[in-house]
Amino acid sequence: MRRRLRDGGDGVTFDFAPMVDVVLLLLIFFFLTSSLGARQNALPLDLPRASTTVQETPELPIVSVDRAGKLFLNGQETTLTKLGGQLKPLLGTSAGVVGLRADERGSYGTVVRVMDVIKQAGGERLALGTRPTP
Repeated sequence: MRRRLRDGGDGVTFDFAPMVDVVLLLLIFFFLTSSLGARQNALPLDLPRASTTVQETPELPIVSVDRAGKLFLNGQETTLTKLGGQLKPLLGTSAGVVGLRADERGSYGTVVRVMDVIKQAGGERLALGTRPTP
C-alpha cells in the first residue's frame, strides 16, 4: 500500500515580519541602555589633563562641578546644601569613595567647598576625574 501525497501546496513558508520586529526592538533596547551607561560624560566639562589616568568605575557616586559652579550628583543638578544628604545613602555601596569631576577653568573655592561637604557626608577617599594627555 502506497500512499500518495497531495501535490497542490506551495510548501512551508516562513514569515519574516515578527523576526524583524524582534530584532528592531532589541536594537532599540541596546541603544537606550548604552546611552544610559555614559552618564558621567554627559556634562560638558573640560577636565584637567594628567599623564596617568584610571578607568572610571560606574558604581561610584560622581559629583561634578561645571565652569559656572553648578553642582551635579550622578548627572542630576543639585545644590551644595542638598549634596551631603543626597550623598550619604550612596556612600555605603561605594565603600566611602566618591568621584569628583571639576571643570579645569572652574572656581577652585567651589571645588574645595564640595570636597568639604563630601568629607562631612562620610566620604573617605576621592577619585579625581581627569582626561589623558594627547
